[in-house]
Parts: sequence; C-alpha cells; structure tokens
Amino acid sequence: MVFNEQKLTKTCPRENGEKKFLQSNTIIDLIMILFIKHIGIEGPGTIADFLEDNKILYTVLDVSSGDKLPKLKKDFRAIICLGGPMNVYEEEKYPFLREEDIFLRRVVEDEAPFLGICLGAQLIAKATGARVTKNPEKEIGWYKIVLNDNGLRDDLYKGLPGIFTVFQWHGDTFGIPNGGKRLAFAELCQNQALKCARNIYGIQFHVEVTKTMIAQWADAYKGELESLQGIVSDKQKMLEDYERLSKTYMKQAEQFYVNFFTIAGLLKKKTFSFPQ
Repeated sequence: MVFNEQKLTKTCPRENGEKKFLQSNTIIDLIMILFIKHIGIEGPGTIADFLEDNKILYTVLDVSSGDKLPKLKKDFRAIICLGGPMNVYEEEKYPFLREEDIFLRRVVEDEAPFLGICLGAQLIAKATGARVTKNPEKEIGWYKIVLNDNGLRDDLYKGLPGIFTVFQWHGDTFGIPNGGKRLAFAELCQNQALKCARNIYGIQFHVEVTKTMIAQWADAYKGELESLQGIVSDKQKMLEDYERLSKTYMKQAEQFYVNFFTIAGLLKKKTFSFPQ
C-alpha cells in the first residue's frame, strides 16, 4: 500500500523515559505503523509501549479531531484501527467514518497488514461487505473468548491458549465477510475475531487497554454503565479484575503483538518485554 507524502508526527522510542517526536514532510524510508484513532481516550495503549520498546516508529491520526487519512502513495508497514463509541453507520454524525470506509476499502484491496480493534474490527467488516448489527447483549468488562479451529491454526494466535480472558466494551457486532473466516467466539457474542485475505484481521475485544484507560472509559461512559447496572461490571469491579488479571493479560497482549508484527514483517527477535 502506498501513501502520499504529508506532514506527520513520528513517535520514536523513549529516551530516559520520555517520548521523542520527529517532524518530517515525508514518510520516505521510515518503517511506520499507522494508528487510526476515533476519540481521544481510546488510544493505542500497550501497543505503543511495545513498539517503542522494540524501536518501531508509529504515528497516530485522530480522525475525530480533524486529522486526515493519507492518500495512497507511500508505504506504511501496518495499519491499526482503534476503538470508539460510535456506530459504523453514523456517517452523518461522524463524517470521518465515510472517508475512513473508502480508505479501508483500499487497505483491503492492497492487502496491507491490518488490525481492527472493536470499532476498528466493525469498520473493516463493513468495508469488506459484511453487516454490523446490534449484539443481543452488551459486553462490558472481562470475558472469556474461545479460539475455533481457524483461530488455533492462525499465526496471530500462536502461543496463546485456546480460551483466554479479554477486556470488552461494545454493543454492536460484525458479520463475517464473504471469503473471510471467524477465528474466535464467546458466549454472549459469536463473532469475536475475523480474518480476510492474507493479513487483514479484526478483533471485537481489546488487547491494548491499561488500568488508566479503563478508568477513563468508565468515567467518560458513566451513563452507559449506570443504564446497565447489575448487568455488566461497574468501574470498581473492572479495575479490581484488572489487578487480578493484569499479569496474564499483559503476557497475552505481548504474545499477540509479537505475532501480529511478525506477520507484518517487522520483528526479528523471538522474545520481547514491555518497558518497566
């Protein structure tokens, strides 16, 4: 996939605990990961930590704040589409969704390594012709997902158990596009992970969240939590569960990142660790 030359912020590895930012008028000869962000509080989380720890450059475009998706002209090595509270069909309310749909169709055509998370997974499903609908129940909090035979055989889940616990916050669900595969399912939401073509992935769940992100989401979406009191976890329960599950959750996330960025051709080492 190729993108046009435009001014982007490059995020470089930390030095002395601080992030460095480089400004450039081009993205030539740089290994780059593009994050597409839809709301300020739903960023790349521990994926960014992993990339910085492994000296892989990335940039974050926040389409909700007016950042424009680049036109096709120069390579990115992988694209990661993050979550958000909007529905994929709310294009009148969120005009950037219409532009993003066009962009993602080109991503699919070019088979660029792609990972969609939550809303990002729903958007890539829509871009490949699948429907996105209301799930029978909302999943908010910590839930187990199960890899099916496709998932167990796929390199994205190499080294992960057949059943593992993830963080969820969604009310919609994606269909599986024609020619695509379902890779994982759960009790309350059948389509938890999809794959299209060679390296286009979508996951309904979150691998990237931190304790701080969970607290921010719980505060920002307080009304939603209150409307579901007694049905889904509240803020305190989600944070307590994070403390209990965090060691395993972070290990799973790390393995997931190793797998995805290996698929994208960016990793050579075999083991990695988040910065302490």
